Amino acid sequence: MRIYSALVVASVGIVLMSGLTGCAVRGPSVTVEPPKVLVPGVIVEGHGHGKHCPPGQAKKGKC
Repeated sequence: MRIYSALVVASVGIVLMSGLTGCAVRGPSVTVEPPKVLVPGVIVEGHGHGKHCPPGQAKKGKC
C-alpha cells in the first residue's frame, strides 16, 4: 500500500506542476500618450505700422 500511495502522491504532484508551467507572472503596465501642444499662429497685419514686431518676423520682412 505504501508504494501505491507514493505513486498516487507523485502523479498528483506531476499533474499539479505541469499545470503551473503554463502560467506567466506579469507586472503592472502603464501606457502614456505624448502631450498635445497647440501653438497659436502669429498674425502680423500691415508692414511696419505698429510698434511691436514679434520675434523672427523682422528677419522675414514682415515688420
